[in-house]
Parts: sequence; structure tokens; C-alpha cells
Amino acid sequence: MTETQPPEFDTHTRTAALIAGARDYPPLRTAIVYPCNAESLSAALLARERGLIDPVLVGPAAQLAALARSAGIALDGCAVVDSGDDPRLAAQRAVELARTGDVAALMKGSLHSDELLGAVIRRSGGLRQTGKGRRLSHVFWFDVPTYPRPIMATDCVVNIAPSLITKRDIVQNAFDLAHALGYAAPKLAIVSAFETVNPAIPTTGEAAELRAMVDRGEITGGLVDGPFGFDIAVSPDAARIKGITSVVAGAADILLMPNLEAGNMIYKSLVYMAGAECAGVVLGATVPVILTSRADSIASRVASCALASIWRSSRVTADGAA
Repeated sequence: MTETQPPEFDTHTRTAALIAGARDYPPLRTAIVYPCNAESLSAALLARERGLIDPVLVGPAAQLAALARSAGIALDGCAVVDSGDDPRLAAQRAVELARTGDVAALMKGSLHSDELLGAVIRRSGGLRQTGKGRRLSHVFWFDVPTYPRPIMATDCVVNIAPSLITKRDIVQNAFDLAHALGYAAPKLAIVSAFETVNPAIPTTGEAAELRAMVDRGEITGGLVDGPFGFDIAVSPDAARIKGITSVVAGAADILLMPNLEAGNMIYKSLVYMAGAECAGVVLGATVPVILTSRADSIASRVASCALASIWRSSRVTADGAA
């Protein structure tokens, strides 16, 4: 497989910078779980060429070899773990590799997300963090060409209708990732339909509880404010016109979405109508999980590997310092 430059990298300079920054760290040993289509296999190999990951292909060995030949992809130097043709068995085998320390991250191939996450969150033999009990959540990082800086959104993929306690974990996972990316005090906006409490919209009332959790030290590492409409969260002009005074309003680094439906719509709107490129990772397990969509671009898949590598390297550094 020859080095290629996907066209997305040419128009998304912050995505290219994210990938370049991750190359400062050793390649992340990553189980590529059931990469049985050309897109997932090509992305893994390109991420390897970029120096981001050291892939271990977990799936039906014969099928992977045939796929590589038909797609003109060379698997030279790639470790392959033959798990048979059942994607659930591939997910279980990949989780076992993570539990034994043979890999430090998982990356979704062509299996369904719930097949992979089901193996990750199993109470027996999964990858839950012992003693912490933190919920898994997904964090997107967006490079929007029309916006002056990267912005993150959570949770748009995993938690359907998160409770207040789950949102506490979602916020903390996002803050942890932001610190890995170099934010000293990331600003998180609680996104809702209104800036005032409306009993018919529970998320407007939850905002006060989340702010109180920050005050009590139950959430650490950043600033939280809201509820804000999407416009207030991202636009200083909208915040000024509506008379909202807050260090977070118009300057959010992270958007806390009210539920998966809203988050999914924001994610797809930014990508398909605002020309955004994105990277995403699931946090809260003992290793990061790179959970890409079947429709994601090659650039997005590679950038997601970079995001996971940066997060993992930051955790290793923090644990070493401790």
C-alpha cells in the first residue's frame, strides 16, 4: 500500500495538525476489530503508514487476506489474529487482547457498534474501569472550516437518553480528553433549546445540577455553564445580542448535548452541511475505543486514530507521574 494524501487533509488544516501532533508519540498498538471491508482495512493501514497505530487485525484470516488482495492492500508486517467469521467473537477476542495488555486501543471495523461495545461493557471479562464505575461516552472533535477553532461535542453516539449522573461522567470524560489535547481549563456549554429553566424541558433544569457538581468537586478540570441554545454556545454575537454574560457563552470548547438524537443531528449537520471533518473516540473503559461510522471519510478514521493515540499517551504520562 503506497502513501496517499486524502483530499480532506488539504482543506482541513486543523485535522492535519491533529494527526501531525499524534506522530510525536509511539504508534498505538490497536486491535482492528473485524475489518472486513475495504474502507476499514484501508484506514487502518493508512493510520499505520502515518505512524499513528500498530494494527492487530482481529477477524477471519482467510477473508482478510482475500479482501486485501482484491483491494490491492499489502498486509506485510501486520499481525493477524484469526477469530473466525463471527463479528461478536472478534469483539470478544479483541477485548481479551486489551485485558492482557497486548493492545492499548480498539478500533471498530465493519461490525456493528453494539457488537463491539457489548463486549467492552460486559461485567465479566469486559473493559470497565475497576473501582471508578464511570460510564462510557463518545466525544467528537470537529474541524469546521467556517469556525475559528476546533470544537467538541458529546455524547452523540453511545448514550441515548443520559441521566444526570451519566451526564456527570460524560462531562468528565470530555474534560479528560480536552486536557490531553492541551486545554488547561476547557469551557463546556450545556446545550438545550432555551437559556432559562422550562419544566417541560428537563435538560434546562439539569444545568443547575451540573454546575453544582462542579462547585462540589464532583466534576473537575473545566468550566461548565448553561443551559444555552446552540447559537449562544458558539456565537459571541448571539450571546451579546441576547444579553448573556458568561465566560462560556460564545466561547465553548465542548458542547454537552441533551441526548443522542440532538447530538447525532448536530454531528451530521456539521459534517454534511458545514463541511466539517471529525474525529471521535469512546472513553470510560480501560482503553480508548475508536468507533467510526460506515460513512466516515478516510481522513476521519485516521484522525480518530490520532485522537485515541493522544489521549492514551496522556494517560500513560499521567499514570507515570503518579
